Amino acid sequence: MIKRNIKVRNSLGIHARPAGMIANTASGFECDIKIIKDSLEINAKSIMGIMMLAAGQGSEIALITNGKDEKEASEAINSLFETGFDEE
Repeated sequence: MIKRNIKVRNSLGIHARPAGMIANTASGFECDIKIIKDSLEINAKSIMGIMMLAAGQGSEIALITNGKDEKEASEAINSLFETGFDEE
């Protein structure tokens, strides 16, 4: 299991486009991928779940990957946040 804390950097936060990018990326991996914000834990393969997080700019989330390809999944999703979902 890999857990990392990530800060939402892009100015619009996690809206529909970034949520779709996260869900599409997560769906390419076999491992379980969860995102936690405050007390809400969601499956990162669910675009609706991601939207429910209402994670605005500056929000802190926890990304948890668990399974065969957990390292690759964690790196791929973290990369989306690092690049600001290519919005800046």
